[in-house]
Amino acid sequence: MENSTDKYIGRILDDRYEIIELIGSGGMANVYKALCHRLNRYDAVKIMRDETAANTELRRRFRAESQAVAMLSHPNIVSVYDVSHSDDVEYIVMELIDGITLKQYLQKKSVLEPSEVLDFSIQIAKALEHAHSKGIIHRDIKPQNIMLLKDGMIKVADFGIASLESDIEENNGETVGSVHYIAPEQARGQAPDARSDIYSLGIVMYEMLTGKLPYIGTSDVEVAVKHMNTDPVSPRELVPDIPEELERICLKAMNSDIDKRYQTASELLTDLEQYKAQSLAAHVLEDSEAVLIDSDEQPPRRNKSRRSRKIALSSGILAVLLFVIIGFVFLNGYFLKDLFSDPVKVKVDNFVGRYYEDVINDKDYKKVYDFKVTFKVDLDHEYGIILSQDPEAGRSKSVNDKNSKIVVELVCAAETVDDQKRLLRVPDIVNREREEAISMIQDAGFTYVIEQAPSDSITKGYVISTDPVAGAAADEGSEVKIIISTGPEAVMTKVPQLKGLSKQAAIEKIESSNLSIGNISTADSDLDAGTVIDQNVAAGTQVEEHTKISITISSGPSGSGS
Repeated sequence: MENSTDKYIGRILDDRYEIIELIGSGGMANVYKALCHRLNRYDAVKIMRDETAANTELRRRFRAESQAVAMLSHPNIVSVYDVSHSDDVEYIVMELIDGITLKQYLQKKSVLEPSEVLDFSIQIAKALEHAHSKGIIHRDIKPQNIMLLKDGMIKVADFGIASLESDIEENNGETVGSVHYIAPEQARGQAPDARSDIYSLGIVMYEMLTGKLPYIGTSDVEVAVKHMNTDPVSPRELVPDIPEELERICLKAMNSDIDKRYQTASELLTDLEQYKAQSLAAHVLEDSEAVLIDSDEQPPRRNKSRRSRKIALSSGILAVLLFVIIGFVFLNGYFLKDLFSDPVKVKVDNFVGRYYEDVINDKDYKKVYDFKVTFKVDLDHEYGIILSQDPEAGRSKSVNDKNSKIVVELVCAAETVDDQKRLLRVPDIVNREREEAISMIQDAGFTYVIEQAPSDSITKGYVISTDPVAGAAADEGSEVKIIISTGPEAVMTKVPQLKGLSKQAAIEKIESSNLSIGNISTADSDLDAGTVIDQNVAAGTQVEEHTKISITISSGPSGSGS
């Protein structure tokens, strides 16, 4: 996809990211493969198009939503490493994914196996659960925004940004496909929430199970109306082999009535994982029955009573096994998930190149890994960057029970042998009052410097942004720049010429220029009484709107008033 005429190819942003080639394009931004010279790592860099960056509001949304998403840290979410602007370039730096979109995968396979649908849906639900816990709604879940790696791992891309991209593409008259996955409340113009993402995931499940979209039409409007008013064809009518429970979960997720839908991603995830456990239990039963049948088919022995005892014993074992499994299922699958966890072999994630605090503090990683962190002097890498790991990424390790964890040793970069610096998280103080924000920064272990800037959206005296951004890792005691709003940027206007006008005409002139009336005084003058003879701000001067303009009115030669 490389374009030799692309002005960014070969350019180095912020003396760090060397743009190598164009790998994707959208209505809002282009995506490039880039080499990070600081970490010697390939990243994806999304750069706003010039025409988009020229729009102040779109640029503000791009920054705000990128900074929010940068706070997410989950193995099923494409990581955002950096949000920056270099000269006139607005860009974000993301994890470079070696894989294809779920849409491309569906185009190849059409209908997916139920086990594959279950696995993918669980991973997507986990991503949504994490993002929703941080207050971030994706708003545009669809196969085009879901990446599939070669090992079957799912990565959800473009939280927040995808919706902005779709808005721009739709305004440009381009078809982006989002209408096929849009929640009914979004179609009505209402603000989406976590349940809207769940609905979209339900549609994605439907498409994976059946190879078809539940609603199609000759226009986007027709499709949107069907989302609001039409019930979908049952997936099992299209593909009879779909398990009933998986169909039930899918249809509940995509229920057009928001109150009958899963209310949280955690609820959906619980049903998916419980169904997975029950399916595994069913396989265990099938295997057990096969063993018993095989035993019964052996040639008859001379001692019939021994054979009868064996059959009775086998039947008893099967009955006990059935009782235990059914009991576990009724206990909400809690123990079942521990006994029949799948897979027993877990592939070790890749941590190299990431900040160690991001890794060891991730709540999902804590469930699986026990990290041992050591440091090594390495001046070619930033402090805290993971240089190596043992076991290596991709190695399979066994997890035997719910309490067992995989021990992973991380070797991280340090600047000196006795380096005691800690990497801390910059707190989110955006839209906080100045004094409260300063207190939060100090309590988090940082120093600060204050800068001021105008803002149309942030109240005067409240925080617009920080540098580093909220959620970024920074050295303990380092300086955080706090940008405080001065309110909307002043609108300037030119002071009109008022001398020689009548008092009433001068007042009307001041008001029509979006200025305010100041003091009105009188003085003796050779001019006719009631005529303006002076103004406190000279005509032609640029002042802020609503500035008070005072005038002096002639009382006439004899001193008579107007």
